[in-house]
Amino acid sequence: MKKSFQRVIATLNLFQGKQSLTIFLFAAFFALSACDDSSSASDDGGETSTKSSNSNSSGNGAKSSNSSAGKVDCSALLEGNTGWSWDVPKECRFNPDIDYGSMTDERDGNVYRTVKIGDQVWMAENLNYDPGQGGLGEDKYDWSWCYDDKAKNCEVAGRLYTWAAAIDSVKLANDIEKPCVCGFYKECTNIEPVQGICPKGWHLPSRSEWDTLFIVVYGASTAGYELKALSGWNGKGNGDDSFGFTAIPSGIRTFSQRFDQVGHYAYFWSSTDAGGAYYGNSAFGIYLIDYDRSRYEKRFGKDGGYSIRCLKDSE
Repeated sequence: MKKSFQRVIATLNLFQGKQSLTIFLFAAFFALSACDDSSSASDDGGETSTKSSNSNSSGNGAKSSNSSAGKVDCSALLEGNTGWSWDVPKECRFNPDIDYGSMTDERDGNVYRTVKIGDQVWMAENLNYDPGQGGLGEDKYDWSWCYDDKAKNCEVAGRLYTWAAAIDSVKLANDIEKPCVCGFYKECTNIEPVQGICPKGWHLPSRSEWDTLFIVVYGASTAGYELKALSGWNGKGNGDDSFGFTAIPSGIRTFSQRFDQVGHYAYFWSSTDAGGAYYGNSAFGIYLIDYDRSRYEKRFGKDGGYSIRCLKDSE
């Protein structure tokens, strides 16, 4: 503004005693306008630069994080990574085009992303709650694990649970109104819906509730492709993740105490016991495969370790 007035004074000296007042006013107006135009261009340039530096676009199926401290650069981690890697955090597996919700498990403070699919609200990641050991006194035993017994792997893919842990058999057995002894070689029917190991307000999905999900995602023959994450599956096994379920190939812990199939398979418990004398040690679960677009159902041995996706209680 100071320079503008200097231009006005210079113009006044130039025209003093020689030109009319009208010419002077025109020159003064021109000087002020030139100053304002210069200031406006500088503001626009600064705003454009700021937006450009904060761009989050990415072509790798995940949003690129800002370079500020504490953020994860998913683009760099996923670049050239065509299969499973424990070095890629779970945040990089979510679909950037999905508007996820969130919930906090009050027991340990873990925060989970959630997603509504049809009329159901699902956790969009595997449960990672450590229930401690099962059993009582000297009969305690492990009934949940991190893959390869490495704690950091639970942060990426959640825990693997036996069916007894999944349904929280200890809580069911001690239920005052309706005690039920369930678990390994113990048939347990008519317990649904069962909260199990899920947080308050959520429960372990039943076989029929899984079927409801598959109907919404266009049927069993394509459910695998629709539910699998955009990255992390070996071979050409990545899915479309069009509903935001973001299933990752977290593998299993076999009944022979071996960790296996990470990168290739995702297994999830249901709360439905297979029942009967022959299947007394089995409960229904579903699984997805890297090389197939379908979803599959089978009877899982109750002593195996599989993933859990909790389902929100109906309101």
